[in-house]
Amino acid sequence: MTATTSNSTFRTEMIEARRAPDQRRGVSGWLRANLFSSPLNSVVSIVVILVIARLIWPLLEWAVIDANFIGASRDACTGAGACWAFIGARFDSIIYGFYPEGARWRVDIVFAMLAILVAWLAVPRLPQKKWVALFALVGFPIIAYFLLLGGSFGLEYVPTRAWGGLMLTLTIAVVGIVGSLPIGILLALGRRSQMPFVKAVCVIFIEFWRGVPLITVLFMASVMLPLFVPGNIEFDKLLRALVGIMLFWSAYMAEVIRSGLQAISKGQDEAGKALGLSYWHRMGLIILPQALKLVIPGIVNTFIALFKDTSLVLIIGLLDMLAIIRAGLTDTNWLGFSTEGYVFAALVYWVFCFSMSRYSQYIERRLNTGHKN
Repeated sequence: MTATTSNSTFRTEMIEARRAPDQRRGVSGWLRANLFSSPLNSVVSIVVILVIARLIWPLLEWAVIDANFIGASRDACTGAGACWAFIGARFDSIIYGFYPEGARWRVDIVFAMLAILVAWLAVPRLPQKKWVALFALVGFPIIAYFLLLGGSFGLEYVPTRAWGGLMLTLTIAVVGIVGSLPIGILLALGRRSQMPFVKAVCVIFIEFWRGVPLITVLFMASVMLPLFVPGNIEFDKLLRALVGIMLFWSAYMAEVIRSGLQAISKGQDEAGKALGLSYWHRMGLIILPQALKLVIPGIVNTFIALFKDTSLVLIIGLLDMLAIIRAGLTDTNWLGFSTEGYVFAALVYWVFCFSMSRYSQYIERRLNTGHKN
């Protein structure tokens, strides 16, 4: 309501309170709040920025400014910077290994399907996630198997010894991750079981696999296992490695899951019993959903360690991405450029591991696993 006088118009009621200006928004607000909040913090921030700039600039010169990006041999790298031409010349083998060139479209289809499935499950707004997850666990492995291995539906057969590069790295990582999680959950439940025999079997399994190095597991799976089976039975080398990696990391996963189970109070289980729920209903509907939310960081940490340890399959003659890069460095056309190869491999591993880490943090915030006020 307003009142009018001969000279002006003025209000007869109070204006609603407004928020004070927020000086912390934008780039300047972030800098003021995080780097220059006090004189001491300002001095420390300036010193750290100068040190980082002093270290980053030479690296930037080597990696970008003075680098060579195109060429078919070391003769194309005449500058003082990095020779990324090595990566370009060996890129196909780094991605596909020794997979036949005419059949690499099958690998591309599998890569595309995997990327679409991961994106569909990761983006919260996309619908039908249950059906997509079911397809990812059942349909996609079958399709990927027939596409990559071939030998049916008119596709050329490609033995696993021709697999390699990033394709092999992702195959081992995806199969290991998907296989170790459910096995780890069952082992964790078995270790907490009230049945002595089940508990003893799970404890022995977990302690055995956690007590030996992964290299030993791979060596035993590749070299020693054929000695204990009939001569007419032959296990594929990649299959043996996949089984060994799944069993090895399922033991570590079991302990991660068990820590989450122990964090859930007995009252949750007792409430389920009071409602008349069976053991598996209590675990599936009440206990496990809470326990898995609590141990998301530990689960993802195990996945990251598994992904990085895929490089150990070189010990049994499987050439993953890192092994392909190392093999390419023995080419006389590229002697002396090992740094570029290892930097590229490290960057690829970092991208995948960092992506898993960031997505796990997103899941934690969405599920409020930190129990913040």
